[in-house]
Amino acid sequence: MTKGKVVIFCAPSGSGKTTIVKHLLRVNDSFMFSISACTRKMRAGEEHGKDYYFLSIEEFQKKIVANEFLEYEEVYGGNFYGTLKSEVERIWALGKVVLFDVDVVGGLNIKHYFGEQALAIFVKPPSIDALEKRLRYRSTETEETLTMRVSKAVSELSFENKFEKVIMNDDLNKALAEAEYLVQNFINS
Repeated sequence: MTKGKVVIFCAPSGSGKTTIVKHLLRVNDSFMFSISACTRKMRAGEEHGKDYYFLSIEEFQKKIVANEFLEYEEVYGGNFYGTLKSEVERIWALGKVVLFDVDVVGGLNIKHYFGEQALAIFVKPPSIDALEKRLRYRSTETEETLTMRVSKAVSELSFENKFEKVIMNDDLNKALAEAEYLVQNFINS
């Protein structure tokens, strides 16, 4: 695989990592978002090849067997998510830095794969209660999926110390500025 730099943002659902990633993409054109593959159903307003590569479970499993993923995981009861090697190659071929918005386990696997070429940042919510309120506010969760996400968040928070940098997202403007600073320093190093 051709070598370039990658920046990985990880956090429990609702911590604000996607907001931070979207901000970085707006303010810095040297980044390009890595589109993940998944087997979950497309939500309203999502597009294949823009938000995710939506695959059937059979298609996803064929790609696993063919070693086409940097990492993948089965989450939330039967849904698979993963990062295609071809996606990273596509972005590097355009001369861009790959920006990941992935779950904690996937992010650590990507960091391990790329080593010094990767900066792994953990976005931390101010509390589990604040996280649950954010998830409720999004109105995308059932009580069952909300309970699963909050439970997973408690587990994911225990991985914070495995990341090079941690951003506490209790003030969004401060978190955005800190993210800009961290990634710019990494790109320029």
